[in-house]
Amino acid sequence: MNQKECKFYSGGLRGAEATFGATAEKYGIEETTFSFEGHKLARDKNVTILGPEELVKGQVSMDIVSTKMGRKYAQAETLKKVFQVIFHMINSGFQVFAVGFIKEDKTVQGGTGWGIELAKFFNRPVSVFDQDKNQWFTWKGTEWVADEPVISHKTFCGTGTRNLSDEGKKAIEELFARSF
Repeated sequence: MNQKECKFYSGGLRGAEATFGATAEKYGIEETTFSFEGHKLARDKNVTILGPEELVKGQVSMDIVSTKMGRKYAQAETLKKVFQVIFHMINSGFQVFAVGFIKEDKTVQGGTGWGIELAKFFNRPVSVFDQDKNQWFTWKGTEWVADEPVISHKTFCGTGTRNLSDEGKKAIEELFARSF
């Protein structure tokens, strides 16, 4: 894979997304950061501000999100917009990488989990570095399987926890090193 042909998408938040973005930049990969008016970013490279018409394309009932994720989410307007941004990230980047925590019910903790569920729903290749287990896992059918993924598609997205561990940061850096 030639990194000059790749495009990377994220939401530019602190932690995993900012680290994915900085690492993509180090490798010379074109980056797009999706956001909405008034949202504070840790990384603001090539930001695309999504207006109301674009955001609505990623709109989903918070009841559906809560049911799918097996936990309650507030009806806050900002949280709805974050989930709408996640839709645009996943829809733009074919392959999906995340750093976070895989739960017993096979979902991923927090807002990251919604992105992972969308990736599964869209039948996208998706891998998660679990910070509790310090290992990468790739979704295969109905299970998370231990793996050492590589970036193998020209468009990909990186997301994850804002509380990135040193091991999570190293996992992102090693993902790029293995891939390019």
